[in-house]
Amino acid sequence: MHIVIMGCGRVGSALAQTLEQQGHTVAVIDQDPTAFRRLGSSFGGRRVTGVGFDQDTLREAGIEEAGAFAAVSSGDNSNIIAARVAREMFGIENVAARIYDPRRAEVYQRLGIPTVATVRWTADQMLRRLLPSGAEPLWRDPTGGVQLAEVHTSPAWVGHKISRLQEETGVRVAFLTRLGEAILPSSHTVLQEGDLVHVMMRTDEVEKVEAAFAKGPEEEGGH
Repeated sequence: MHIVIMGCGRVGSALAQTLEQQGHTVAVIDQDPTAFRRLGSSFGGRRVTGVGFDQDTLREAGIEEAGAFAAVSSGDNSNIIAARVAREMFGIENVAARIYDPRRAEVYQRLGIPTVATVRWTADQMLRRLLPSGAEPLWRDPTGGVQLAEVHTSPAWVGHKISRLQEETGVRVAFLTRLGEAILPSSHTVLQEGDLVHVMMRTDEVEKVEAAFAKGPEEEGGH
């Protein structure tokens, strides 16, 4: 997959190096050409000097062939504008924006842009936004039969209770990450847009569970 990253600070450069090591092609955009030094000489991706929400700059970075876009510059406004341009102008589905002000993060979530608040921010969270399927297990029991993992959830589940998600997929939801904060849901908790869902499931049922989460709820039944 080709991935475009806006911002070559400590987080952006680490993200770029990790993604390239995983076999993806990467382009990094930054207004300051000296910022690219953080990538190191071994980085083989594109270095594009410019503003990350400028369409010509994005095209130079290969946005038209990209499968994901991450906005991790130091400015909230720049990040959210760039994320919206990637989503709305270029149709990129896997888009994530880093947000410094958690009070504004919820507003951005409503615009349909998954945000990662700087509070407790980790590169791993951003990776899971960009590469939602096939995430590595967070934990396995000693026998390897049960694992805790984040499962990419179809937007069709938004607005439905956790209890319905559990009934139809056969998993136990361990916790949610919402606006950068971990929460322990009850059966009455309603899934919101941007929630990351972490589940306990049998290792031999991972593919079945991922398919059920990606499909969305059955048409018949309650809401």
